[in-house]
Amino acid sequence: MQPDLLGLEISKGELRHLSGFDPDDIFRPSIFKNRQKRLNFFINELIVALALTPIIIGFIYAFIVLPIIGSSIKVAILLLIVVPALVFLGRWLWRRKVSPQSLAKLLDEVDEYHKLIEAIDINDQLASSGNLQSNLEDREKVIAALQLIREDLVLALKTERILRDNKKLIAQKHELLIDNLSNLQALQASSEASEYAQLLNQSLQIALDVQDQIRKLRKM
Repeated sequence: MQPDLLGLEISKGELRHLSGFDPDDIFRPSIFKNRQKRLNFFINELIVALALTPIIIGFIYAFIVLPIIGSSIKVAILLLIVVPALVFLGRWLWRRKVSPQSLAKLLDEVDEYHKLIEAIDINDQLASSGNLQSNLEDREKVIAALQLIREDLVLALKTERILRDNKKLIAQKHELLIDNLSNLQALQASSEASEYAQLLNQSLQIALDVQDQIRKLRKM
């Protein structure tokens, strides 16, 4: 990956710093639209449930079952079936309750932003191998667009956290978003039809989605 693309990425550490949450701990309905992400989610939750099961069963069996019923294989088997299911369901409901929906949507936009970076990286690799003729001017426009989107995403994540932490309105910062959107539209208008034109269109859509999320946050 080219150095200019590496500098555009928003790492998990930066996301954690900006939002105050580990991105992996946020419940995001959008992951269920992706088969691989959906599978990873269920596998991770199953591992956690199985890891907690012996501790919970040991506590229940030692302090509730034995004193009241005594030793019982049937009860132990029943606990082995019920407890993992309850842990899985409990974590599901808890994560849905504590995960801010506004942050989940912004993280979805970050994923879309990273997909654009990956698309440019693929174009770069194809160009370097001689399988694609790259238009450097259009590439620079897309990079400039992504830089503006990164600024918007960082601002949106900061705004969401401040509103979430303080539960009150903050100073207006909408002007920066308007300026960035205008610049993105100008880049799009000047772009020639090429492999980067679609990326610019996608960049503009992400910027519009981020602004929409900011407007929703400001109405909370």
